[in-house]
Amino acid sequence: MSNPVRFQVEPPGARDRLGVLFRPILIIPHAILVGGPFIGLGAGALRTGALGLLAITSAFFDWIAILFTGHPIAGLQQFKRLYLCWRARVIAYACFLRDEYPPFGEGPYPASLELPDEPEARDFKSVALRPLLLLPHLVVLFFLLFVELLVCIGSWVKIVFKGTLGDNLWRFTRDVMTYALRVEAYALLIHDEFPPFALSTETAETAEPVLAVQP
Repeated sequence: MSNPVRFQVEPPGARDRLGVLFRPILIIPHAILVGGPFIGLGAGALRTGALGLLAITSAFFDWIAILFTGHPIAGLQQFKRLYLCWRARVIAYACFLRDEYPPFGEGPYPASLELPDEPEARDFKSVALRPLLLLPHLVVLFFLLFVELLVCIGSWVKIVFKGTLGDNLWRFTRDVMTYALRVEAYALLIHDEFPPFALSTETAETAEPVLAVQP
């Protein structure tokens, strides 16, 4: 099983315990702009930040444009992609997948989001029914993010006091965030391929190196 949206995160080395201790404060500037898994501007568990609200508005106008012309509005896709890639780096930092402070906007970071090219022809039915097609994923995501909130709290405590985070917690967080980003890319009309109901779409060959997190 594969999906055109892939969230790549390099396993961390020695953990920055002091940085993790103050992570809830350090993440605030980014959260205001692009949100995070639990904090930011907007409603719901996946709060989007100020730029996220603009991305959602852009997706709404793209939705109308695709239904009537078959194509999104020129320029809006690039903005949505910039927002989502920035957001992916922030999520990796916020959820303790990495300890390096993410750049504002574009920039090198050991976590990245791969997005597919814009489809040459849009799937009219998929676009028209997108609000309804998203509902099952949003229900699943609600419960996953609730569990992930507990995992993040446990991860914060474990790294601060022990300086380590085990493979299972790190892997679960990565996979939940991958799922969330796949759903958000689909919701923002970046592509038309329905996301799978799976935490990970990596094959065993590609996933194994990522799982090699030092306990």
